[in-house]
Amino acid sequence: MTKYMKISLEKRGVSCIARLLEEDAPKTCAAIWEALPQEGPVYHAKYARNEIYIIVPRFAQTEPGIENPTVTPIPGDLCYFSFPSGTLDRQFKEEKGVQDLPGVIDLAVFYGRNNLLLNADVGWVVGNVFASIVEGLEDMAKAGHDIWYAGAIDERLILSRYEYQESNSR
Repeated sequence: MTKYMKISLEKRGVSCIARLLEEDAPKTCAAIWEALPQEGPVYHAKYARNEIYIIVPRFAQTEPGIENPTVTPIPGDLCYFSFPSGTLDRQFKEEKGVQDLPGVIDLAVFYGRNNLLLNADVGWVVGNVFASIVEGLEDMAKAGHDIWYAGAIDERLILSRYEYQESNSR
């Protein structure tokens, strides 16, 4: 049975629905599904362009490795990034409150075009595309742009399991 997630921006009251890409990223999807719900303060990317994300502690018993990789995510892609402790600079870890963790997971939602996963500190950053938004991308894109323009203060991004009936979509 196909699995779905609901992605919500709590303060803005915006949600979208994404289908897990189990056929393309089975290990990543299994790890995420078992760890849902995941939530945290939302951040907007500085370099990747049209991306909002949360940083959470590692949750997989075994890291999934690279599956369905990309450095150019498209609108509607959800990506999983695993960062060992030494990959992130001290200031970034302190800003996010993760300085004492052995590594973190970045769960990202890409809402617009022309994204490029190139980081000034480490170079190319490969993400696992683990889900694709099937409903509500336009509203999420407007909210993502608003986070970029107006700010993310007090906003939370929530990823949770969702029972979705495909016949409801049209």
